[in-house]
Amino acid sequence: MQLPFADGSVDICYSSNVLEHVSDPWRMAQEMVRVTRPGGLVYLSYTVWFGPWGGHETAPWHFLGGQRARRRYRRVHGHEPKNRFGESLFAVTTGDGLRWAARQEVADVVAIRPRYNPGWSWWLLRVPLVREVATWNLVLVLRKHPVDAT
Repeated sequence: MQLPFADGSVDICYSSNVLEHVSDPWRMAQEMVRVTRPGGLVYLSYTVWFGPWGGHETAPWHFLGGQRARRRYRRVHGHEPKNRFGESLFAVTTGDGLRWAARQEVADVVAIRPRYNPGWSWWLLRVPLVREVATWNLVLVLRKHPVDAT
């Protein structure tokens, strides 16, 4: 959430399957953009909450609620799951990522893709409810705006 790098100090800032594990994912995303140099790339990939593996080891019970899935896991296995909803696992949706990418103002969106999905199915990202369950993992690729020399 506070990367130990100066503004614009890295060419590529990469995160895979971390966003759903922080309580303020879009603050983390903004921090990644901050440390990326003008013209550099930001690559964010995360597991979508309403996708088949959104609850990680508590799937598919997470569809009934994160806390309920966590309690069920504890009851069945006799211990807490590694990814504890509300502490180390948070509900981050496809829509959340699309809205953040559209509203941030310091980078151009290069690509938004459903990771692991075949290319023929990428159009599903345009269908609001369907995209949440059809996307297992969302990839956002942004290129930070160049510095205006004028």
